[in-house]
Amino acid sequence: MVFPKRLTHWYLQNKRDLPWRKVHEPYQIWLSEIMLQQTRIEQGLPYYKKFIEAYPTVFHLAKAPQDEVLKLWQGLGYYSRARNLHETAKHVAFDLNGKFPDNYKGLLKLKGVGDYTASAIASICYGEPVAVVDGNVYRVLSRIFEIDTPINNTAGIKEFKILAQELLDEKDPATFNQAIMEFGALHCKPQNPKCDSCPFNDMCLALKNDRVKELPVKLKKSKVKKRFFNYLVFDLKDESTILEQRKGKGIWNGLYQFPLVETESLSDEEELKSQDKFTDLIGGDEFSIELYNQKPVVHKLSHQHLYTRFWIVNTTEVKKPKIALQEVIDYPVPVLIENFLNEYLPDAYK
Repeated sequence: MVFPKRLTHWYLQNKRDLPWRKVHEPYQIWLSEIMLQQTRIEQGLPYYKKFIEAYPTVFHLAKAPQDEVLKLWQGLGYYSRARNLHETAKHVAFDLNGKFPDNYKGLLKLKGVGDYTASAIASICYGEPVAVVDGNVYRVLSRIFEIDTPINNTAGIKEFKILAQELLDEKDPATFNQAIMEFGALHCKPQNPKCDSCPFNDMCLALKNDRVKELPVKLKKSKVKKRFFNYLVFDLKDESTILEQRKGKGIWNGLYQFPLVETESLSDEEELKSQDKFTDLIGGDEFSIELYNQKPVVHKLSHQHLYTRFWIVNTTEVKKPKIALQEVIDYPVPVLIENFLNEYLPDAYK
């Protein structure tokens, strides 16, 4: 078949020199694939290097405290990936004697591992002929074969998986899978694809019919929800503060934050002081509160936008356990709070 031959030829001439491509060990491949979910390689590569240095084997990662893992992950986003990564490392290290499952079906049983990651590990590490399908693959296939089926519904996911499997070079699935992902990332890009020099420009139906910009098709997401966050940054006279760990299934589970008061809209000082969360923290009548940023910081997540303001609270007595203010930087926090701390405690980040 002409498709895999052209694709492999392009890949061997254009592939990037990436550290996980120099090994075929499942630990390194698994780590890189989890990190690169919804993350560009340019952003994920420094994190991969930090993790490999800190945790050279799955046993090192398994034995690390979760807070340490989350701190090292800080800034990469989608923190459920880091929690699942840690849980899977413990399972592989302690229950499977450090050995990852050696086939697609077994890999699928690992926490945080879906079809794409299982296919990648199985094909790259074990030569199993299973096709990967990620955002890059959707884009390449939808354009070359002019497929209108939405990529984010059940029918589309099934259709593209079948097509990718039909095209797969079963004799060398590792190279094919890496090639098609690399081609989507470097050549058949979302914006400004290199159609003039494309090895498939004689067979790309989207190019022929002037539909490159229209594909792939994606169903519209639900309406983005607005949320209003007010962080209470206690800056006490003994240079201490209050930090809380987020619990539950919401965003940033397991990360730390200043006490949070969520309101229905942007709040003023009087409204904030009337909230139960505020009064539950203040230990006496003497305190002052000052808004740090008049204009809210808008932090955009996939289905919600957080309008965030930080309030500096000075008082002599609080009702919650305290930590030294300078120690805050040692805790894993959302990037939203990290950015604030870079401004508020610049000396601590030197």
